[in-house]
Amino acid sequence: MTKRNRARHMSRRESAEASKGAIVAANDNRGAVQAFTFGDPEPVLSRATMLDMLECYHNQRWYEPPISLHGLARAFRASPHHSSAIILKRNMLAASLEPTQWLSRGTFRGMVQDYLVMGNAFAQEVRNRLGGLLRLDHSLAKYTRRGVQAGHFWWVPGGEPEAEFEPGTVHQLLAPDVNQEIYGLPEYLSALQSALLNENATLFRRRYYENGSHAGYILYATGEFADGDIDSMRDALKRSKGPGNFRNLFVHSPGGKDGGIKILPIAEVGAKDEFLGIKNTTRDDVLAAHRVPPQLLGIVPANAGGFGDVTKATDAFFELEIEPLQSVFLELNDVLGIEAVRFRERVKAA
Repeated sequence: MTKRNRARHMSRRESAEASKGAIVAANDNRGAVQAFTFGDPEPVLSRATMLDMLECYHNQRWYEPPISLHGLARAFRASPHHSSAIILKRNMLAASLEPTQWLSRGTFRGMVQDYLVMGNAFAQEVRNRLGGLLRLDHSLAKYTRRGVQAGHFWWVPGGEPEAEFEPGTVHQLLAPDVNQEIYGLPEYLSALQSALLNENATLFRRRYYENGSHAGYILYATGEFADGDIDSMRDALKRSKGPGNFRNLFVHSPGGKDGGIKILPIAEVGAKDEFLGIKNTTRDDVLAAHRVPPQLLGIVPANAGGFGDVTKATDAFFELEIEPLQSVFLELNDVLGIEAVRFRERVKAA
C-alpha cells in the first residue's frame, strides 16, 4: 500500500492528534520575552471638579457640609506635624485671650480647635430669664448644621435624634470657600493628601517589621559533607534565632556551582522606597500649609546652621498667623453688640 493510501485510511481522531503538533498559532509567543503593565491612568481632578460644581444640598431643614466632617476629624491625628501645628495655634490663641464674663478660656479653646480643624466654629448664646446674654457656649462643629432658614441651626449627632436650636442663638464663624458660602473649609486641605501619605508610610514600615516574612541571610553550601553534618547545621540555625526575628534560609546543593541560586528580593522593593524622603517631603508640605516655622514644633534641623532665632520666628508667626485668627473671633463682638471676646496686647520678647 502506498503512503497516499495509508494516509487516506487514518481516522479522524488520529488526524486531529497529528495536526496538534503540526499547527502553530501565529500569535504563540511562549518562547519570547513578555512584559506588560497594569493599572490604567486615572484622572486626579475629575471627581473634585465635579464636586466643585455642586452646592451644599439640603433636606428642607438643614444644609449638609460639602466635605465629610467625620473624615476631617479622623485626619486630625493622621500626621504628628498636622496635629501639632493646629494645637500650637490653639494654645497661642487661648493664651492671648483675656476671659470675660461671657466667654471662658475653655469655651474659646474648643471654638478655636473646631475652626482650625473643620473650618467652622459655632458659639451658642445662653440667655437668662430676662432674655439677656448669660454666657457663650461652644457647639461642636462636627454635629452642628446650618438651617435652610436664615438664623436657624440644627444639632445633628450621630445615632441620636436631631434637635433645632432656638432661632437666633447660634452664631457661625467660617473660613471662606470659593465654591459656596454655607460652610467654611479648613486652609490645610491642599496638604491633606501629604499628611495621609505620611501616615501610610509609617504604617507600611510598621507592617514590614511586624509581618516577619522577610529573610535575614542565606547560607548556601555547595560542598560534600559527612553524614549528619547537614542536619546538625540546620538544627543549629533554627535554634540561633527566636520568634519574631528575621527568617534565615539554608540551602544545600551538593556539587553545585557558584551563582546557581540567586535571590531577587521582591518583597524589599517596597521597603526600600526612600522612607525618610517621604517623611521629610510630606512634613514640609504640611508645615507649608499651616505656615508654622519648624523650630516652633521641635523639629531637629538637618544642617549645622539650624533654623534661625526661635524668638524672631515666634514674633513673626504671631504677627502673621495668630493676629489674623484673633480678628476672626472678634467678629462675635459685632454680632452680639458687646465685647465678649477680648485679647491681651502681646509684648514681644527682648
